[in-house]
Amino acid sequence: MIEPLDVLAIGPHCDDVELTCGGTLARLKRLGRRTGIVDLTQGEMGTRGSARTRAEEAAEAAAVLGVDVRENLALPDAGIVNTPETRAALARVLRRLKPAVVIAPAPRGKHPDHRVTAQLVRDAVFVAGLAKVAPDVPAFRPRKVVHAIAYREDHVKPTFVVDISEDFDTKLAAIRCYGSQFDGALQAGEVYPTGDPLYHVIRHQAAHYGSLIRCRFGEPFYTHETMRVDDLSTLEVSTF
Repeated sequence: MIEPLDVLAIGPHCDDVELTCGGTLARLKRLGRRTGIVDLTQGEMGTRGSARTRAEEAAEAAAVLGVDVRENLALPDAGIVNTPETRAALARVLRRLKPAVVIAPAPRGKHPDHRVTAQLVRDAVFVAGLAKVAPDVPAFRPRKVVHAIAYREDHVKPTFVVDISEDFDTKLAAIRCYGSQFDGALQAGEVYPTGDPLYHVIRHQAAHYGSLIRCRFGEPFYTHETMRVDDLSTLEVSTF
């Protein structure tokens, strides 16, 4: 039996989680939290590499990030749909892993799998708490859903940014595990090309997010809920 996770990141393809919130997962592990990744597809429709190669790269990246579990739901690449069947399948995973917090992709994105996954995750989290859906597994509903909006904060301002200054090198090392996808590339996933190598763009973007909270590197997140503050005098990030 798997011990409940503190945070579970869900992405449509192997490498999406590393690109958007790999530094946050590395930080969580450094803080002693239990973390996991669920990839919804095997990336078999990708232009570069193969499903087998990407699975090997995903395992290597998981080891770099130190996640406690990584699984693949094997939904069709470039064909993810949000249906009662896919919601129930993902709900079963959520019930088994019991994460307190779930990280989903940005609500908007270039790739249709990314956009669909964002809503699929939210719906599956809700469905996971309905006892009569997939009744073969006891109901469980994660407490919180947040969206990793790295490279996509053009449509919404981050609710918060995680300081990954101490963990950026680990994030980049995990991304570099996907050599079949990224070596020599100028863009990937939601990362828009600038003319620089992809790895440089990732560094520049992380530095941008870090600047929002006055640190070297950061990863942005969005929540539909308003964040709570108990003591106004302890607010961080100086105004000037």
